Amino acid sequence: MEFSLLGPVTAATAASGELPLGPAKRRSVLAMLLLQPNTTVSVAQLIDSVWEDAPPAHARTVVQGHVSRLRATLAEAGADAYGVSLATRGSAYLLRLPEPTVDTYRFGELVSRARPEEAPSEAVGLLREALGLWRGPALTGTVLTPPLAAAAHALDERRLTAVESLARAYGALGAHDRAAAALLPEAVGHPLRESLVATLMLALYRAGRRSEAIEWFHRTRRLLADDLGVDPGEALRAAYARMLAPAAGDGEARRGQWAAGDTSREQPRTGPYLWAAPQLLPRRPAGFLGRDRELAELTRLLGGPGAAPVPAAGEVALVTGPAGVGKSAFAAHWAHAHGDAFPGGRLFADLRGFSGSEEAQPCEVLREFLLALGTPGDRIPASQQAASALYRSIVAGRQLLVVLDNARSSAQVRPLLPAGAQCATIVTSRSRLDGLVATDSARPLRLRSLGTADGVALLGTVLGPDRVAEEPDAAAELVALCDGLPLALRAAAAQLTARPRWRLARLAAALRDERQRLALLSAEDTGVAAALRASAARLSEDDARLLSALGTGFTRVVDASAVAALAGADPDVTRYGLDRLAEMHLVDEEATGRYVMSDLVKLFAQRPTAPPD
Repeated sequence: MEFSLLGPVTAATAASGELPLGPAKRRSVLAMLLLQPNTTVSVAQLIDSVWEDAPPAHARTVVQGHVSRLRATLAEAGADAYGVSLATRGSAYLLRLPEPTVDTYRFGELVSRARPEEAPSEAVGLLREALGLWRGPALTGTVLTPPLAAAAHALDERRLTAVESLARAYGALGAHDRAAAALLPEAVGHPLRESLVATLMLALYRAGRRSEAIEWFHRTRRLLADDLGVDPGEALRAAYARMLAPAAGDGEARRGQWAAGDTSREQPRTGPYLWAAPQLLPRRPAGFLGRDRELAELTRLLGGPGAAPVPAAGEVALVTGPAGVGKSAFAAHWAHAHGDAFPGGRLFADLRGFSGSEEAQPCEVLREFLLALGTPGDRIPASQQAASALYRSIVAGRQLLVVLDNARSSAQVRPLLPAGAQCATIVTSRSRLDGLVATDSARPLRLRSLGTADGVALLGTVLGPDRVAEEPDAAAELVALCDGLPLALRAAAAQLTARPRWRLARLAAALRDERQRLALLSAEDTGVAAALRASAARLSEDDARLLSALGTGFTRVVDASAVAALAGADPDVTRYGLDRLAEMHLVDEEATGRYVMSDLVKLFAQRPTAPPD
């Protein structure tokens, strides 16, 4: 079980995923308990954290209700097995838990072990890991009350201190360009933090960008005078003096010249606001492996000639593939691996195109993006067109990565595409989104099922390599029965994890029974059947009937003419229907007029629930 405060307040387990924590007030109660783990927190403290103004007469009862629901949610997720419990202590509550389950504790441990000056290489790794725990502004999703606002500010101060330490570690290694890349977005977001700006000035200066460093001094001096009525402090003055009169033989201004196209050349934005550098990516996917060729191809599509992207062409990469092939994890893994190339921030949105729920509206996503970029809520336009224009103008000069996951249509994506040659966009979808390729020059990348070796390795990451190595033939058969789909393989591994005495061969034998295969490849509300059901729900009635006919009346490989003849339908109409199924990756066009359906899709298509309701 893991609790997160460094971004949205969440609780999650490997088995259940993110837990439903409920409304903002309930998350606020949990946040206050997590900020003081293994310590009693009085009801009075919790009331102060939940109501911005004077609390109502029944405040104590409301808090008790929120605690009761949190306790039930934790119990349903098996909290006891993780050593987590929420107990009542008189007029207070005690949340017992192993401290490493809270991301703030892990963050503090990593930062405390880093020694930027004494061991800079090790410090870089520790501090990057620590900063990677942040997923946005601290305590997102809670009520903005003074206690929680103060706690969020304190956490952000710790983050900024860690960023400054990371810059010092880079500086000790002579990587002044990397130091500047780490500091630039933070200085833009915190223009009056003098220690941060002073560190940035020296990093820019040592990287050979003296004029930019001097500009930062004068900009900060003007802000201090206009906003606070004070002069620059000692840190800023000392950094400025050092740039103007370097010691003999120092040579700082001649070291670390930046190469053309370096990914850290982002100019601070001027204008009515100083925009923040958001980090909205979801957690790095656990157990991700393989896909080396596809990862390298995605880097190439986004403008990188080698192992690192160079966001200098405003490219849009379109990652497509069938349900369960791992598109979301693939995009998130790449985004985390190349985060340093985008000092302007990383935006992420689940567009819910095939999630079984209502798809996200562009205006809803634009508002989230603009808020994350530092736009005051009252300055966000109500109309989608105006909000999209503001969004494009803000990010035009940034080196920004935008990940638009689970898109349903090209029309849903277009308002969210950033303008500017230094932005890069990754779109994932089960649909080919041919319109996005035609009108926005999106560069497609198709993800296919895993091969046997990678599929067996994926089983090993969940079950342990020893358990898989004991039955190599059964493991390979499981991969085949799962069509090499990561989602199906993880569901199969979940079945074996829940039954530690089962051998792999026993599950393989059960999966050979086509009547129960889809049921076995499911875990609670997720699995192959649920994913395919969400895809089928997007089909028209005619296409759903065609899919059902393919599942019940044909082999895995079909010919468009044969399908039309059996159905007594017009061959062109049938071919258009098959093309639409191929567009949704429910079938594959192997050759002109020849289509292939995977075993799992065929089994799903035979079910009476395959057509839409």
